[in-house]
Amino acid sequence: MLFSSLAVVAAASAALASPVKPSGKTVTLPVKRVSNVKSAKNLVQKERARLDKINGVKTVNVDAVSGPVTNELITYVAEVTIGGSTYDLIVDTGSSNTWCGAQNRCEPSSTGRSTGASVSVPYGSGSFSGTEYIDTVSFGGLTVSKQSIGAASESTGFDGVDGIIGFGPVGLTQQTVDGASQVPTFTNNLLSQGSISTEVLGVSFRPESGSDTDDTNGELTIGGTDSSKFSGSITYFPTVTSGTAARYWGISIASVSYGSTTLASSTSGIVDTGTTLIYIATPAYNKFLSATGGSLDRSGFTIFNSKPTSNINIKFGSTTFSLTPAQYLVPTSQYSNLGFRQGKFYAWISDGGTTGVTTVIGQKFLENYYSVFDTTNSRIGFATAK
Repeated sequence: MLFSSLAVVAAASAALASPVKPSGKTVTLPVKRVSNVKSAKNLVQKERARLDKINGVKTVNVDAVSGPVTNELITYVAEVTIGGSTYDLIVDTGSSNTWCGAQNRCEPSSTGRSTGASVSVPYGSGSFSGTEYIDTVSFGGLTVSKQSIGAASESTGFDGVDGIIGFGPVGLTQQTVDGASQVPTFTNNLLSQGSISTEVLGVSFRPESGSDTDDTNGELTIGGTDSSKFSGSITYFPTVTSGTAARYWGISIASVSYGSTTLASSTSGIVDTGTTLIYIATPAYNKFLSATGGSLDRSGFTIFNSKPTSNINIKFGSTTFSLTPAQYLVPTSQYSNLGFRQGKFYAWISDGGTTGVTTVIGQKFLENYYSVFDTTNSRIGFATAK
């Protein structure tokens, strides 16, 4: 859940190909990938509820769904220090508030103060409510002395993590804190206080190896990018300025294809670190099933009797980014974590629906490409991950 619409500079009307070169401080830090999923079905239910929230659709809280429990949710977390205490917070470009207290008590330290304002954020896949306080927040050697923090008194859908650090557009904080039109994000504050010279977030996510489910195999760079995490140059694309996707990290998509079969063209979507799978609109998804011989499994994942052989290609502007079958299929070593059947093949691709935002570029794409969220220049960038 991300920022408000950002003005697109005229020079960004076409994709650019050059690395960010900030003149100020750039800080790089690791993030941990955790997998505490309740089942593949629960994962997809949570993500579809999140997509419904983006599109303004009211849904039943998926936490009420009963079923066998194996884990909770696949996501990336960072250790963030708030007022001297450290919390494991989800790294989310799909939302913009920073909050804690889902697992460990969260309250102002000696350096903080309560504002008395109530705060509440629904995510579709969960929610939290509580009170706002202002305190020091440190992350990767950068510190904001007066950051708005939500202290959760109630939360749902956040088992195993303490909350969220939001890297979405600031407009997404509107109407979340009583008495405030919106609240600055952590990176907004870093820029305004001069700690960074450009508001840029570089993201390196990496696929899990083997059956591991809890590795520190990701990295965030604040204020620039880390050239050791990608090869070649970064290609940039302007964020969209209209439609539902414009409130988030929205991007125009020239086409989506499976091999030589075009699945969709001239559409848009959002880039979201808080979503695990890749979602495409229902008509495109149906074409994908026809081209591959797959079907929608009851888990919400795509299932195949025979292994697909062609690449999935997503084209932004004039640049195509491809995922091989090895990259978009679930590794067999992860089947036991998700409750999948041996002898079948499953894809990290699912049905995104028919209205509003229907295409989401989630973690399973981002694990194969370095991504850049550039607020200053209203653009999103991708490069081949090393």
